[in-house]
Amino acid sequence: MVMTIMRISNIRVALVVLAASATGLAAQAVVKYQRPSQAILDVVTAARPPRASISPSRDTMLLMDAVPNPDIADLAQPMLRIAGIRIDPATNGLHASPRVRNLRIEKIADGSSVAVAVPATVTHITAPVWSPDGKHFAFTNVTAHGIQLWVGDVATAQVHQVPGVRLNAVMAAPVEWLPNSSGLLCKLVPAGRGEAPKENAVPLGPTVSESDGSAIPAATYEDLLKNPHDEDLFDYYATSQLATVNLATGAATTIGKPGIYAEDSISPDGHHVLVSRIHRPYSYLIPDSQFPRVIEIWAMSGHLERTLREQPMGGTRRRGMIEPGPRGYAWQPMQPATIMYEVALDGGDSNAKADFRDRVMMLTAPYQGDGVEYLKTERRFAGIEWGSSGDLAILRDNDRKLGTRAYFFAPSHPNDSMKLVWDRPPQDRYGDPGTPVAAFGRAAAGRGTGGGGGGRGGGGGGVFLEDGTSIYLQGAGASDTGDHPFLDRFDTQTLKAERLFQSPAGSYETVADLLTPNGSSFVISHESQTDPPNYYVTAPHASGLGRALTHYADPVPQVRRIHKQLIKYKRPSDGVELSTMVYFPPDYQPGTRYPAIVWAYPAEFGSAAAASQVTGSSDRFTVMTGYSELYLALDGYVILDNMTMPILSKDGDARDANDSYVEQLVEDATAGVNEAARLGFIDANRVGVAGHSYGAFMTANLMAHSNLFKAGNAQSGAYNRTLTPFGFQNEERTFWDDSPLYEKMSPFFYAQNIKAPILLIHGMADDNSGTFPIQSERMYAAIQGLGGTVRFVYLPYEAHGYLAQETIEHVIWEMDTWFNKYVKNAQPAGSAASSKR
Repeated sequence: MVMTIMRISNIRVALVVLAASATGLAAQAVVKYQRPSQAILDVVTAARPPRASISPSRDTMLLMDAVPNPDIADLAQPMLRIAGIRIDPATNGLHASPRVRNLRIEKIADGSSVAVAVPATVTHITAPVWSPDGKHFAFTNVTAHGIQLWVGDVATAQVHQVPGVRLNAVMAAPVEWLPNSSGLLCKLVPAGRGEAPKENAVPLGPTVSESDGSAIPAATYEDLLKNPHDEDLFDYYATSQLATVNLATGAATTIGKPGIYAEDSISPDGHHVLVSRIHRPYSYLIPDSQFPRVIEIWAMSGHLERTLREQPMGGTRRRGMIEPGPRGYAWQPMQPATIMYEVALDGGDSNAKADFRDRVMMLTAPYQGDGVEYLKTERRFAGIEWGSSGDLAILRDNDRKLGTRAYFFAPSHPNDSMKLVWDRPPQDRYGDPGTPVAAFGRAAAGRGTGGGGGGRGGGGGGVFLEDGTSIYLQGAGASDTGDHPFLDRFDTQTLKAERLFQSPAGSYETVADLLTPNGSSFVISHESQTDPPNYYVTAPHASGLGRALTHYADPVPQVRRIHKQLIKYKRPSDGVELSTMVYFPPDYQPGTRYPAIVWAYPAEFGSAAAASQVTGSSDRFTVMTGYSELYLALDGYVILDNMTMPILSKDGDARDANDSYVEQLVEDATAGVNEAARLGFIDANRVGVAGHSYGAFMTANLMAHSNLFKAGNAQSGAYNRTLTPFGFQNEERTFWDDSPLYEKMSPFFYAQNIKAPILLIHGMADDNSGTFPIQSERMYAAIQGLGGTVRFVYLPYEAHGYLAQETIEHVIWEMDTWFNKYVKNAQPAGSAASSKR
């Protein structure tokens, strides 16, 4: 089977489709992109609710419309797949980068709104970034030949391009505001760089990989370096020049020499920059995030003040372990120029016995030595947030089995002021006390250098608002009736919370931001099953919605005829609470049994209590995006959406949950289908199943090990776990630790059992670790070779998540056509599902 396709002049005829049926007929074709029915297409192409961003000064709201799906011609532009990055060589940025349009500024005080005067020629802009003082915003514009820097003025709603600045957006964000809002720190394409390296037409020799005996248990990454020419290309496109750009004059002042800057961050006083600089040698087994790097502190002149660490090549630790050396370098946001970082005291192995897991260190100018120990944590360090008044901070530590704790402490003397405030079990949503509201003039979190820690650490978290002895907490308000977001005023002395706001039953409302430091006024987003999302100014304990800031109408009122209902039920063997959000088709007639589609994504849990918790809300406004399964409700299906599929462990830490993965999966699905049938919603003998990624893995397993479903659709899945031998999802055991487990969980090994028709869909350019396109290629070959009914749709230029408008429409058409043929028109019978194959 040849999987390579030619570039065709008419880009709408570039799909490879392979099909086989139980009759033995197999076919292969390149077909045109198809479009779903007009009823579905009207919703697919309808406008979406806009995005909103409130300024750090809390007086202005910036509104914008996302551009959800580019044309397939955009995806077909040249792309370099190297070092785990997808680079557009024409722009020196990321391939198919997101964009927004129709920027509007709204004054929160009076609701007045004005369109931002973006020139018509500026067509590919990114989401704007606020200056700390809220008076300006910056965005980039991607052109055919490079990435421009633009700045907007809130007072005038005018924007201008900063001349002579060509940004390099390959490594992290290319722009960051200086702390005093006087300008931006930018990554530029180096001046006089020259042309990109040319590949030798005749190879100089073979590509050789060699191991010296050091274990590198790497995941199955995509888009890796493959040869010396790839290394040269990575150097060329990833290398940038750091520079500050003055807001008033537009003048760019370079900092240091060009390099591959994975991360960079200005100190709070604006006098130093913390950089993480990647260097050779590179690896062909791991992406750029694990390449060796040096972490340094510079003066703003570019003068080296201190080398903090020479970090070696990563990828040598097993899943579940962390970097044993210093990690998480970041600026302490409430100090002028203090570095904080952490060091593992258990060798990075959380299974090792240790009184303390991590030591948090503090290093001040002139940055000599290792600094001083700031505090130690009994569990793995999970971050520090800092109060705006400087007299309070929140420390979090975490253990996979025991959960997450939060402590209040005084920053000036942490060890003798530590007070335990919250102690939550693992994966507990119901007990979430909320997240502190950010201080005025502050972003939610500053930038730092990961230093191998795999995330923010070293005390470089955000700054939260303090109001006397109170702070403000906002959370999802998860409960057994769904999410009910809230805002609390929390007294840090008495540890008592006062509920200022909570989303009422029948609607879904979230606090977008506080408008006053004392919490007397704030902005909420309101929506319901019938009301589209809109923003309002309200106050604590207010009746009604308050003053409207936006007035968006429903772009697809026909979707409001789709009603939804949360149903709950128990897993028979152990009583674990399960739930499903049921979407009913327009003009649903109670008492009539409809064909149904199950959409789900399994998850591992360490306890029945966590597995039983409800997620989501039935009161949300239904918005269909991408290639959502919900579109099929418009064609007469009941959608059993996000059916909970918990895979529960025996000992409480979820590490052994997969020992009974198949059995639990089948029982979960059987319980959900039977409950929907018991309620009279569906015909249990006309049910299909679908999922994406790990949900596709679930779909194939359910079809191999049960008789529940008439047909299935598996999108971008992995079906043979021996091809991901060093672990997958949350499974940390390797193939060599437990090869029978890998075989039992792999539907590829049970392809002979898949007799119901299955539709496989996969992007040709899948970029997700573990879901190489060969997974679907070989699964198709196995089912076809064993006489099953199978169709394989191979999507040109698409990654793990499908993006192009033509692709979106075609995938919906494929799902609808497949299920109409094999589910909707199957012979109705009975009302209870049989789970056994």
